[in-house]
Amino acid sequence: MRYPYWARLAAILGMLCATMAFRSQVLAQNYPAKPVRIVTAEPGGGADFLARLLAQGLAQELGQQVIIDNRPSGVVPAEAVAQAPADGYTLLFYSNGMWTLPLIQRVSYDPMRDFMPVTKAGSAPNILVVHPSLPVKSVAELIALARAKPGQLDYGSASPGSSIQIAADLFKAMAGVDMVAIQYRGGGPAVIALLGGQVQLMFAAAGSITPHLKSGRLRGIAVTSLKPSPLFPEYPAIAANVAGYESVGSYGLFAPVKTPAAIVSQLNVSAARVLGRAELKEKLASSGVEAASSTPEEFSALIKSEMSRLSKVLKVVRDSGARGGN
Repeated sequence: MRYPYWARLAAILGMLCATMAFRSQVLAQNYPAKPVRIVTAEPGGGADFLARLLAQGLAQELGQQVIIDNRPSGVVPAEAVAQAPADGYTLLFYSNGMWTLPLIQRVSYDPMRDFMPVTKAGSAPNILVVHPSLPVKSVAELIALARAKPGQLDYGSASPGSSIQIAADLFKAMAGVDMVAIQYRGGGPAVIALLGGQVQLMFAAAGSITPHLKSGRLRGIAVTSLKPSPLFPEYPAIAANVAGYESVGSYGLFAPVKTPAAIVSQLNVSAARVLGRAELKEKLASSGVEAASSTPEEFSALIKSEMSRLSKVLKVVRDSGARGGN
């Protein structure tokens, strides 16, 4: 008996699906059978610091070496991982720039289509800091000065989509001030410029400026979280003066799309154990980062929510021309 073409095609597709499912099960059962590579940003940044702590813990949990693969400034690590085999051996660890950059410029990947969120790993507010030569000690004073001198205050900015840039863009748009962005290749060079007085202020990653706040070389003004941060109780939230202002950096672990669910689950459980360790939490807190794991579904929902919120706000930024110089 000769079966119709559509029936034969359905049978072939069914066999292929069964074969792929079986292969995924075998892959997951044997995972990991070799070193795992985590692609992240340039050395010395917040993503690199947290990625290395997570990698050390995952190596113990998984029983395999976990290698950090740093990509230089100007290179988007997500673009490389999006094209990697979906076998759990090439992962991405990055900040929320991974999903905010596509809101600002064209990229070769889609954060929701090309990746499977594994877990959120931490969050950190930025700190609004000024050079001591700038005569302001509060958000209200900064806004008043910026409005009195439109286009005369400048600030250090980093790569497009970074929390440093997003925080500044939102502040300019929501506070209605005109300040000039001075672009640097990363947060580190921007901090160096601020220390040298080459720029007057910055919305800096906490870990990069905490020592300089303690030494008095920089003056902290406020945090970018919606409410005062328990990590920096001495600083008020910008939102106290700019209603609704919020810009918090997040870090997370991702796998290429179609990575077997069993592998994603294994990585999630292992990462949660690592992020729950007291010593890791203490190390992160000392650098201004709060450790925070999540389920893949919770992390995915967070990304979707942030993209929706920021796409609307950044449209206001673009329409107002508030980015000036970025």
